[in-house]
Amino acid sequence: MLNLRAAIWGLACACLLGIGVPRHAVAEVIGTGEFLAMAERDAQIAVVEAALARTEVQSQLERLGVGIDQALERVAALSQAELAALAGNIEEMPAGSGALAVIGVVFLVLVILEVVGVIDVFKGI
Repeated sequence: MLNLRAAIWGLACACLLGIGVPRHAVAEVIGTGEFLAMAERDAQIAVVEAALARTEVQSQLERLGVGIDQALERVAALSQAELAALAGNIEEMPAGSGALAVIGVVFLVLVILEVVGVIDVFKGI
């Protein structure tokens, strides 16, 4: 019993001493290609953030129920290909463009699901 108690105390003291040991950071040299890719991503994010800072874009986001913070988080989570496509086309896309097309597609999907019998949306009409 005494040996078990001494072993537990010894283990507890060793664990507590290990808490104060500093961790070592590891630094690596990155290649030029990696640096340029990161710089390009930062530039693309800046383009998208500048577009999101416009008042008409923010008002359209609010109408859709998306806050500016959520939009910025989603931009940060985009893949490199998605970000490149968005940044390349951002000036051509006015705020809220294509809303009529989205409504039309949603309506078409609802009609198809109604005809197939998956949903019963239009029963009251």
